[in-house]
Amino acid sequence: MRKVFPLIVVLITLSVVGILLIQMSWITNAMKLKHEEFLREVNNSLKQTAEAMQNQFMSKQTTIPIDKASRNFFLKNNFTTLSFSKEEIHGIIDGVLRENNIKQPYEFCILNMFKNPIFISDGFRAEDLQSEYSIGLAPDEDAMNQETLYISIHEDKNIVIRQMWWIILTSIIFTTIIVSAFVVTVRTLFNQKKISEIKSDFINNMTHELKTPLATISLAIDALTNEKVIHDAEKVKIYSSMIKEENKRMNKQVEKILQAARLEKEEIKLNLQRLDAHIAINKVAENLALQIQEKNGTLTLRLKASNPMIEADEVHFSNIIFNLLDNAMKYSANAPHIEVETFSHGNGMLSIKVKDNGIGMDKDTQSHIFERFYRAHTGNLHNVKGFGLGLSYVKAIVDAHQGRIKVESALGKGSSFTITLPLALS
Repeated sequence: MRKVFPLIVVLITLSVVGILLIQMSWITNAMKLKHEEFLREVNNSLKQTAEAMQNQFMSKQTTIPIDKASRNFFLKNNFTTLSFSKEEIHGIIDGVLRENNIKQPYEFCILNMFKNPIFISDGFRAEDLQSEYSIGLAPDEDAMNQETLYISIHEDKNIVIRQMWWIILTSIIFTTIIVSAFVVTVRTLFNQKKISEIKSDFINNMTHELKTPLATISLAIDALTNEKVIHDAEKVKIYSSMIKEENKRMNKQVEKILQAARLEKEEIKLNLQRLDAHIAINKVAENLALQIQEKNGTLTLRLKASNPMIEADEVHFSNIIFNLLDNAMKYSANAPHIEVETFSHGNGMLSIKVKDNGIGMDKDTQSHIFERFYRAHTGNLHNVKGFGLGLSYVKAIVDAHQGRIKVESALGKGSSFTITLPLALS
């Protein structure tokens, strides 16, 4: 998986980049083709303009039909735009351009064979003579009085974009979809990789947590079958008690896993009742007092809330406090010193703060601690056991009680968890 995953990401990245480059190349070529089409339309319009002027010139000279050769000979030797007015010239040019759907503003100029202007529009400039749009008006380039029409079209650079807007927009939309799909795919791959790692860690932790009591039970059973022990009632009692305790321990671990499954399916139902938070906290503290003493630690209660009555499920609330205190003990490199403080708010809320002197957490760890199966890196602290379910359970139960939980921590300076729950209605 470690080798395949980067390869998949690289291949998808190359595919998306390739598609984007093809899209850009396609749009660029399409815009180029549109511009070339515009050039052809203008040049075609120039030819039609020259033909229109020739036809109008002939209609002014004679009404008698003549053959094509005679017509061309006559135009070659006699054609001149001096027989037109400026308005007539403008009308012919304007009409032809409109017929070819060329609506951009333009200026024009007609020069005689000596490059002197015959007609020139008001906005035509000297540099416009460099325009690529020009044509000889006589049908033969060797005409005696060849006059040249120059047209300067104020080409809007954005006209091609406006003509192709729907193609460009469609391309952008589909490109966005492809990029979005790529991002979602990569994110899903990362999530799957993370889930796979979490699953492996969970299986390893679960195996370790269940293997220890099973090994103890196995040893106790072997001892009970020993001839020296089987007739000693006191030793039988000790080993039987050991099996019972280890069995309870395994049941607790299995219950944690089942509890996590129920939380995921949102199957946990709360038995809400008026509960004195101080009494519940004291009970949990008494149950853990011995374990804390064994570690030479202290547990200080500062239950200062003026109103400790909350609407809560007693079992789950006790579990919340137990998990926070248990975590405080587990993640202490030295003797744990834990403080539990309560205080009331004027907005009908009760806050419970659990503070320890443990190893602390960095910002990245704090952003993940409420995720199921996530376990913080403990550095040189190797005796931390569990499935990574405790804090995810705490968060889920606090949310179910319409409460909030926040964490404040720094590496090497301990952690502080604050739970805020609604007070019971009077």
